[in-house]
Amino acid sequence: MHDIAVINDPAAAEVSLDPVRADLLAALTHPGSATSLANQVGLPRQKVNYHLRALERHGLVELVEERKKGNMVERVLQATAASYVISPTALSAVAPDPRRAPDQLSARWMLAVAARLVKDIGDLITGAGAAGKPLATYAIDTELRFASAADRAAFATELGDAVKNLVGKYHNETAARGRKHRLVVALHPSLKG
Repeated sequence: MHDIAVINDPAAAEVSLDPVRADLLAALTHPGSATSLANQVGLPRQKVNYHLRALERHGLVELVEERKKGNMVERVLQATAASYVISPTALSAVAPDPRRAPDQLSARWMLAVAARLVKDIGDLITGAGAAGKPLATYAIDTELRFASAADRAAFATELGDAVKNLVGKYHNETAARGRKHRLVVALHPSLKG
């Protein structure tokens, strides 16, 4: 089971968003059968089986083992990931596009950039998995507290200058065997919690 998976298919996204199926996915971080899950979700085994088949058809759960119980076979399934993210690809006709209105100070533009990041990383994970190769990525996630809005603005300016300097130092448009990489830096208020 993967730690996280990206759902690209609109039909799989629809299946995963059903509340009963979402509960089943959460329960199936550990292997389970329709019988063992029926009590957990408060539904008859047959109804649970129906939902499990839908999840399995879309690759969200997979067969772990089959157990013979008398004249029946109990199917034990597990979610393919501990958590899922739905890619903007699943809503391709209305997916955000950061090229439409590039504005570094716009929260909506930042959301469009984040959506592209989810889509791109999801596609890269799929491709690397199919090729059996690792995917070279790097991320930083931290929180900081500014004393004032002026400090935040000064930090953003300094960060932008530092990134421009690093890009200027390492970017080589003519490198014969080079590969382009995307760098995303975002600064936004933390949620209160």
